Amino acid sequence: MSDERAWFGQPRGLTILFLTNMWEQFSYYGMRALLVYYMTKQLLLSQGYSSFIYGAYTATAYFTPILGGVIADRYLGKRRAIIIGGSIMAAGHFMMTFVPLFYVALATIAIGNGLFLPSLPSQVGDLYHPDDPRRGWAFNVYYVGVNIGGFLAPLLCGTLGEMYGWHWGFGAAGIGMLAGLVIYLSGQKYLPEQNVKPRLAQAEGAARGRFDLRTVLILVGVALSVTVFRAAYEQSGNTLVLWTDTGVDRHFGSFAIPMTWFQSLNPLFVMLLTPPLLAFWRRRAEKGREQSDVRKMATGALIVAACFLALSAIEWLDGGQRAHWIWLVLFFLCFTLGELYILPVGLGLFARLAPEGLGATTVAAWFLTIFSGSLSAGLVGVLWTRMGAGAFFLLAAGFGVAAAILLRLLSGPTERLEHDRDRQAESL
Repeated sequence: MSDERAWFGQPRGLTILFLTNMWEQFSYYGMRALLVYYMTKQLLLSQGYSSFIYGAYTATAYFTPILGGVIADRYLGKRRAIIIGGSIMAAGHFMMTFVPLFYVALATIAIGNGLFLPSLPSQVGDLYHPDDPRRGWAFNVYYVGVNIGGFLAPLLCGTLGEMYGWHWGFGAAGIGMLAGLVIYLSGQKYLPEQNVKPRLAQAEGAARGRFDLRTVLILVGVALSVTVFRAAYEQSGNTLVLWTDTGVDRHFGSFAIPMTWFQSLNPLFVMLLTPPLLAFWRRRAEKGREQSDVRKMATGALIVAACFLALSAIEWLDGGQRAHWIWLVLFFLCFTLGELYILPVGLGLFARLAPEGLGATTVAAWFLTIFSGSLSAGLVGVLWTRMGAGAFFLLAAGFGVAAAILLRLLSGPTERLEHDRDRQAESL
């Protein structure tokens, strides 16, 4: 592996994975920005059914990585899994431009995602030696790539779909996926080779020796907590877009801000908040006051709960009037801060605890929390029209608080596990 460095002093291979992921996320968030609007405005599906389909699709897209991770680790290797999965996803996005293929297209994207999604981030860890201090920063840098794609997608795909026709927006998402594949293939010389059989033989003994019951139970506990959290978090792409349409005054003078533009706020704030947040954590670490990963995640869940609580208060205090769009901007600012405390930290935790040779499989287990959380969010979203916005946002805040309590209870066992693993590594 070359010692040449790119952004933030990281290996060049991270730049390739960063850009590949950025364009894949552009395609995903571009399609997602249009999905609920497309179902309710073009296909004329009911709000409740559209919310259920949205939840079922996102849940399935994050369930298939469990099977895809196993296939990548045992049979295909990460490189081939990424190429095959990305090609299938691109086909699915282009299929979205044809109304009769709507459900088939959603299934196709979900299948391709199963191969692509766990294989790409698990390659991040392959760029480093276990004792490389840069490894801890890698997932934070990688997560910025997710959000650059997520920022651009609603602006480009959303604007094309909303103003020029849905098929233009969905087609742009497919082009983004192809761009990611081209970048990945052109940067192979900066990535580690993926030899499936030798790694599998090595992994069989390592997995039995290190992936013990205590680790499994802690990861399951964290996954369940994040599932509860996502019942609230995933409303940002579900019921919150409906509130943006009907409950928010989007006028800036005489200009009506397109609804999809607000979905770019979350990734924009990820890019803006990540550098100062990492600097803040680094200063705390230098003073010996750094929080453990699970404690950070609990803090993030509480922050997101506070955001939904604020929306609930705004809805009730406005007395049925449309809220000013600036409240939505402030919501996403606070919401994003909470997200940065929990989602990239959780991904890094799962990747760090992965046994040798089973990186894609373990990372896929993290994405399973997105499956279960998205499914629960879709089911909870059905209550939107029954409860009213104020009560619904209060319910979402309750899910955030519950997740924070569960994560806080897990902090002690998780910290002891990581301490024991560090001692074992030092003794080798």
